[in-house]
Amino acid sequence: MKPTEPQFIYMILVLPTLFGLTLVGEGLNKVIRDEKAGWISIFFGILFILVVVFFFVFFVTNFPSQ
Repeated sequence: MKPTEPQFIYMILVLPTLFGLTLVGEGLNKVIRDEKAGWISIFFGILFILVVVFFFVFFVTNFPSQ
């Protein structure tokens, strides 16, 4: 599987981003209900999204499109 194939991009970028957004949404729901654990979910969700962005930059710089 090459890094430029759509399946690879979907597995590496889209699915983890959706997971991170789910964590952020769950955290916001908990914060609205005045639960302290919501901030932990928001933190890990944002951290997860930042890791995905880092991998995106890594793949763009190391595997230029031809």
